[in-house]
Parts: sequence; structure tokens; C-alpha cells
Amino acid sequence: MTIDEVVQIFNASQSKPLTKLQEWLLRQAWEGKTYAIMAGEANYTEEYLRRTAAELWSYLSSIWGEPITKPNFRSILEPRRLSQAQKQLIEDAQQSSAIAIPEFPSGPIALDSPFYIPRPPLEELAYEEIAKPGNVIRIKAPRKMGKSSLLLRIGAYANSLNYRTVTIDLQQADNQAFSSLDRFLRWFSANVSLELGLEPQLDRYWKTEIGSKVSCTIYFQSYILTHLNAPLVLLLNEVNRIFEYPEIARDFLPMLRVWYEQGKTLEIWQKLRLVVAYSTEVYIPLRLNQSPFNIGFPLKLPPFTPEQTDELARRYQIEWTDSGKTKRLMALLGGHPYLIQLAFFHLHRQEISLKQLLEQAPTASGIYRDHLLHLRLILQAEPPLENALKQTISADRPVELEPVLAYKLDSLGLISLEGDLATPSCELYRLYFRNLQGAREPAPSENRFLGVSEPWLGDGSPEPQPGNQDELTQLANRRYFNHYLKQAWQQAEQRSQPLSLILADIDCFRAYNDTYGFSAGDTCLQRVAVAIDHCVNLAESLVARYGGEEFAIALPNLDEPQAIQLAEALRAQIQQLGIAHSSSLVRSPLLTLSFGVASIFPDRSTDINVLIDTAARALYLSKMHGRDRVTFLNYT
Repeated sequence: MTIDEVVQIFNASQSKPLTKLQEWLLRQAWEGKTYAIMAGEANYTEEYLRRTAAELWSYLSSIWGEPITKPNFRSILEPRRLSQAQKQLIEDAQQSSAIAIPEFPSGPIALDSPFYIPRPPLEELAYEEIAKPGNVIRIKAPRKMGKSSLLLRIGAYANSLNYRTVTIDLQQADNQAFSSLDRFLRWFSANVSLELGLEPQLDRYWKTEIGSKVSCTIYFQSYILTHLNAPLVLLLNEVNRIFEYPEIARDFLPMLRVWYEQGKTLEIWQKLRLVVAYSTEVYIPLRLNQSPFNIGFPLKLPPFTPEQTDELARRYQIEWTDSGKTKRLMALLGGHPYLIQLAFFHLHRQEISLKQLLEQAPTASGIYRDHLLHLRLILQAEPPLENALKQTISADRPVELEPVLAYKLDSLGLISLEGDLATPSCELYRLYFRNLQGAREPAPSENRFLGVSEPWLGDGSPEPQPGNQDELTQLANRRYFNHYLKQAWQQAEQRSQPLSLILADIDCFRAYNDTYGFSAGDTCLQRVAVAIDHCVNLAESLVARYGGEEFAIALPNLDEPQAIQLAEALRAQIQQLGIAHSSSLVRSPLLTLSFGVASIFPDRSTDINVLIDTAARALYLSKMHGRDRVTFLNYT
């Protein structure tokens, strides 16, 4: 039996096929490689590979009915031949696994599509909650995160239970439907009736003297729910549309809450199960005791994990030989489902390579050009909205925006909200809209995590002056670093000596803040700053806080090998701090840094910005190739 046949039997026998990492690990074990060697080759920790392999040996043991471990893996299976039953199992699996031709990602993903990626335990929780009498599920997510696709599956599951289902998408309502509360509730009630095959009987139950809300409630209780012999699952999509009409929202949303509360005492209201999908509720000042968004069961759609991204790549028949490609894609797209689907659609068609996709993504020639242009036109039509996004992408820390602007940007998927604080939702948006702010747009290969250097702020002494120190880390700030580097450049030119620059960036620091909080983030920055400063400790060198989670180190009279050696020492020093970072995309449970190194002999024919831009490009490459590494680039 060959290793290829072992893999085929495994995939045919299990409900889920091997991931790329699992298959790679099996093949390496077949060749007799140790976990230590595998870890070094694939940039995984040895402990992580051992945990992954333990599951594989358990599965293989159950398939063949005898203990299989790494030491006996090949010796037990290689002498054997495939049985006729195993051959038939493989053939059946190959026939059933033929992938459908992918369609261009647009709208909800069809129920029978192989390109829907479940996000456990999201679907299971929704199915469990929908079966509870009178319950409410509320789904919060920005635009194109998969709300409609999930609603489609909740509705299908409800149908499998013989429930009645109605989906109302408020984006489909004409503007006239929102001209008054009475008109909106009549539109809403009539649509539910028609979807259920009931003749609308609005005039029979609508009474001016008792008001629209009471009339609507009586209509549902005495007409719609009374006529149904099964539970009704009412799926309300894009409820955030109603936030644009505060007077209607202030009555409609509390009405939904009343329906939910009536289900606790009236049996007929237990027939109704509500699923409310929306982007955010900050647009109008809702009272907590009236808003439906603090009742029922909350579901927040998360971005794709690396494992889910790998699984989607497999379904698109994209063969990736290393996990670094997934890391580079997610570093740019942040796990955004639609953006990743679009990437795999084009990669599947072999219209573009991953390298080209990443380089061109934030430009007018990239695959996201239509999507980005659509967002850009929306922003240009609303200057306050555009200015709010500029404020967000230019800031070193999360910023607090005016609530209405925060709601709209979140609905567009351009920002992520943590409480009242906003950050760009992914690196693609930050790069694209930063380049539109009037700065020089970098060439495709120069898209980087650090911006271009700022202009020199005039001549001055390299000695620190008041206001030249970063308050949090007590290092030099960027303003003083710029002055100092200019002075060092001039001296190196006069002395014909080398000048090196190291740029460092904490990996996945936004995720660190999201996981541990901003207070812990500040403490982390302080510990990293002290570690870097103590490790460098060279005459004439200067360590500065260059940005939010970015550090810069000027190294006069250090050449290329010395600068690289120092960067590697810094990388090891940070890991020795042992700062936990469970949400990092790096295959390590600890906080890590990425480094970009550049070195030059200054002369009159070169400009200091060449040194800074080269180090920035090197740092960008470290980020794109998996983080937690040192990259050196020549300035030519």
C-alpha cells in the first residue's frame, strides 16, 4: 500500500477529508521524519504537530482496527494491499467528490453549494435555538459577512421540522413603505400574509382608534398565528435599514420585544420564533428595556479561521503546499468571507497567481477593484463618512466615532467596532483608502504595513528635547527619531560608514487588544519596548516607538550582517518574554514580532527615504511570509 492509497482510504472513510496540514504530516511521517524536523520545515511548533498527529493515529487505528502510531505507521500499512471493498470505497468517494463549477460570489450561498463553509458552533446553536417556543435569535454582522447565507440555512432547517417560514428583507421595501409607521406595519403584515398563502385581511383588524402597533399585534395574534397549525419562523433580514427611520424604529422594534415577552404567558405567541439580522444598533438611541437587540439568543458572525480558509481552498481545488499562503491571504483580508471567496474564485480559474493577487489587491488593477470602487463612491457621496474612515485608518489606536457614522461604516463592513471604538476591518481597506489620501501610491510590490516616511521637520540637535518622548513606552517618539536619523545619515556620509535601520511590528496586535483588552495591550507595548531597548544597548543607536505597535531602531556604523544578527537576537528576546497571545495567526501561543532590515552607505546620490522605504518593504515581506521572522532587503 502506498501513502497515496492511505490518504485516499482516510478521506473516503471519514466525514471530513484530511486538511492540507494533516495530509502533509502523514506524508512526512511516512518518510520517517521527526516532529522536530517537520516543525523546522513548516514553521509550526513541535507541540502543535504532535497534537495534530495524535488525532490522525487515533483515526487510522479505528479504520484498520489495530493500534497505529508514528513508529509503526509505515511498517504496518506498506506491506498490505487494497481490498476490493477499499477499492470500491475510494472509487465511490472520487465520484461523489466531483466539485461543482464555482459561480461568481454574489448574494447568499445556495443551500446545495459546496462552497458554504460552516463556522461551528454557529449553525448548531442557531438550529437548537430555533426549536425553542417563542424564542428570538439576533444575528449581528457587517455587510457581506454571511448573514443571508446563514438565514437561508436556518430557514431550511426550520422547514425540515415542518415549521412555516417567512423571510422579509427590509432592503427590498420601497422608500414609500417607510413614509409612516402605519404604512410600514401594513406593508410588513401584508407581506407576511402573502408569503404564508393567506389573503391579507388588514382592514378587518386595523383600527385607527387603537393605533398601528396594537392593530398589527392583534392581526398577528388573531389572524396569522391562529390560522397556522405549526410554528412560524419569521426571518427579518437587513433590519438595520429601519435605523434610517428613527420614528418608525422606535415603535417597530419595541413591538417585536412585546411579542417575545407575550410568548412567556400566551401559548399562541409561542408559535412565533423571530430571527433578526442586522449590522449595528448605534444609529438610534434605543432604550435597553425596549430594544429587541438585548433579548433572545445573540449570534455574531466571526471571520474565517485559517483552518476554514484552508478548507475553502480545498473545495475550490486550489493546491497549496504550505500554510504560509493562507497566512498571507488572511493578513490582507482578515478572514472576511466574501473577500476570501472572491480570491479563491479567481485563483480557481487560474486568472491570477496568489502573489499577483496580494500585490494588486488594494489597487485599481486588482480583483477587488469593483468592490472597492463601490465603497469609494458611497464615501465620496457622504464627505462626513469619508472623513470618519480617514480618521480611523490614520490613527495609531482605535478611535471613537460619531454614532451615526460608526453605524454606516460598520454596515458597509469597513470598520470593526469594539464597544464605541473603531478600527479598519481588514488590511485591504486600510491600504486602499490610505493610498487615496493624497500620498504617493506605492507600486504593487511596495504595499506595506508602514506608511512612507514623513517629511523632515527641520534641522535640530539630536539631543532629546521636551515633547520628543513617547509617553507610554518612554522611548523616543517618531518626530525625534526622524531628526536623529537625518543627523546619523549626514554623519555616516561624511565618515563613509554604514547606516542600518530595523523596523519591527508586533504580530496581530489588534487581535491581542481584542482578546486581552487595551490596558493589557499598553502593558504589552511597555514590556516589548523595554526588551528592545535593553537588547540593543549600543553606542549611538536609537530605539523609538514608530507607530501604534511599530518600533524603529537606528544603527549607525552597523553593516548588513551585524544588523541582521541584532534583529534575530531581538526576535528571540521577545519570545523569551513569554507573553501569551492565543489569538495570534502565528503558529505560536506567544507574542511575536516581525522585522524588516535595511543597510546602506549614504552618499550624495541616494536619499534617506530609500533606507526607510527599503526597511518598510522588508517588514512587509516578513508579514506576508508568515510573520515572526527577519527579512533583509538591498536598497537597490
